[in-house]
Amino acid sequence: MSDRLVAAFDNALKTLTLKPAGTGRPSPAAGLPEPDLTSAERRHSAGLMRVNHAGEVAAQALYQGQALATSDWQHREVLLQAGREESDHLRWTAERLDALDSRPSLLAPLWYAGAFALGFAAGKMSPAIAMGFVSETEKQVEAHLKGHLSALPTNDQASRAIVATMADDEAAHGQSARERGARALPASIEKAMRQSAKLMTKTAYFI
Repeated sequence: MSDRLVAAFDNALKTLTLKPAGTGRPSPAAGLPEPDLTSAERRHSAGLMRVNHAGEVAAQALYQGQALATSDWQHREVLLQAGREESDHLRWTAERLDALDSRPSLLAPLWYAGAFALGFAAGKMSPAIAMGFVSETEKQVEAHLKGHLSALPTNDQASRAIVATMADDEAAHGQSARERGARALPASIEKAMRQSAKLMTKTAYFI
């Protein structure tokens, strides 16, 4: 447990200081030309990418919280691998924010703490319930990202490429959770998760 606590703390530091390890996959935006955006379009793209970055901060915390809590080592390894893949998203969105002359959400530590607590609580339940949280989270995030593909400026191909790849990865993680026996969550919990996500997205767009 002490080793796992150190690993969880190390991940939190890397996540919140914009130094995620990830898998080393290159950004989908690599090589794409920087679009000629108006000031309003640039602010809008930056706001949406800031929301996506905040979501990835929360995803790291959710996976780390579950991995720390679970006593099933196979389940833990699945969670940690998914977290490493999600770290790529964290790096890509941070790089895109920098290219847009913007910054991540100032409330990132709050998003991390809340998601970590939720993940830890889920991890203390059965693996089926824990995977249910992953499945529902990824389903909501995938829908959210597809909405961003419609909202991003059409000529911001760099941001759109990142978001499209992230959506595909989220779908794969959700499918993996269901294949591992994810149990459907009560409607009340799903609703609470949607409301929490809505609060985060509306806040992170600006702050």
